[in-house]
Amino acid sequence: MTEYALDWRADGACQSADPDLFFPIATGVVAAKAATKAQRICAGCRVRQQCLDFAMRTGEIHGIWGGTTPEERIRVRRRHMRRRRARRSWAQDPEVRAS
Repeated sequence: MTEYALDWRADGACQSADPDLFFPIATGVVAAKAATKAQRICAGCRVRQQCLDFAMRTGEIHGIWGGTTPEERIRVRRRHMRRRRARRSWAQDPEVRAS
């Protein structure tokens, strides 16, 4: 099992907030309001980047992490994968490299 340094969590601005804001069970407008409140808390957090890095590294698909929604993290992953594929195809195409 992979170990990740989690000591940053103790410094999170979310420590004193309602966890339901970061992992809303509701849907629609209610969930959007909770996500917005959670993102406001994240905006002033000292460990926001560590939180986001953790979520991206571990593939978190639920909740607000580092001020991002699951949908935002999916878009970032997809963009990253498209770039990797483009670089790989460029590196493997001898005609492109020769020009």
